[in-house]
Amino acid sequence: MANVVLQMTLSSISELKAHYQAKISPTVPPGGVFAAKVDRCNITAYKSGKVLFQGANAEKEAGLWSSKASTPKPTTATKKSSVKNHAYTPPSNIGEMSIIGSDEVGTGDYFGPITVAAVYADKASIPLLKELGVRDSKNIKDPEILQIASQLKHAVPFSLLVLDNVKYNTLQAKGMSQGKIKAYLHNLALKKLIEKIKPTEAEAVLVDQFAKPDVFFGYLKDQEQFQAKKIYLSTGAESVHVSVAAASILARAAFVKKFEALSKEAGFTIPKGAGPHVDVAAARLIKEKGMESLQSFTKMHFANTDKAKKLLKK
Repeated sequence: MANVVLQMTLSSISELKAHYQAKISPTVPPGGVFAAKVDRCNITAYKSGKVLFQGANAEKEAGLWSSKASTPKPTTATKKSSVKNHAYTPPSNIGEMSIIGSDEVGTGDYFGPITVAAVYADKASIPLLKELGVRDSKNIKDPEILQIASQLKHAVPFSLLVLDNVKYNTLQAKGMSQGKIKAYLHNLALKKLIEKIKPTEAEAVLVDQFAKPDVFFGYLKDQEQFQAKKIYLSTGAESVHVSVAAASILARAAFVKKFEALSKEAGFTIPKGAGPHVDVAAARLIKEKGMESLQSFTKMHFANTDKAKKLLKK
């Protein structure tokens, strides 16, 4: 799907809004002025002055307004995470590079799967992703996560993996640590995306760091590891490059949808996290659906399992 971004004045955006008045959508994304849908093209105007054209006719529709476009302001590099340097520390200008970024969601939640996503964001798409509201997913509520993710799927190449609890519990019971499981998922998501975008090759791969480099690569020693020009690892990578922030949003959106499905299956709202409220929900699940239900709903090795059992004995 083609994507075109024009920088326009607010007065020109008002002119666009009037022109597309009959095609205006009832919902407007965060930071938006209006959204409209015409023949094979979605148009979204933002308060910042950027107007996004998406779809098969994006270039044609944007061409109607190119004379009113102004020169966009140069983008600034995303701030670098404050981490101790190592051989895989990202360079200071990474925010301006064409990068594949990967991130995972759900590792700290008792209920629900682990989801991992990888996103390729080239230099040209960085302003677009920021305009769509891509940022640290931990600071975004679920409804906005789902809204941004729906646009991301048409804006950038990505790969997405969802590891359900049955498979997770099987791997964990065989002695595989959660760290190794995460490394395997990142590796697979990255390989899939690297293959997907060929012959294009990213300048580097950036992984949201959850283990020291030697540990991370040690997890992959018995796997066919992804290949890249450069590999960087960084904690807080969502603030290092927008590709990782986009990957986190796609992973969280998949996680949220799975949670909704689990709640429907359970017959009550399944809580996130791993606190006392989760113990109560797990105890209710055991009481209503049996101990075996935990295999498909939860990460069984978490302490919440024993806590839920104790609640049932009271």
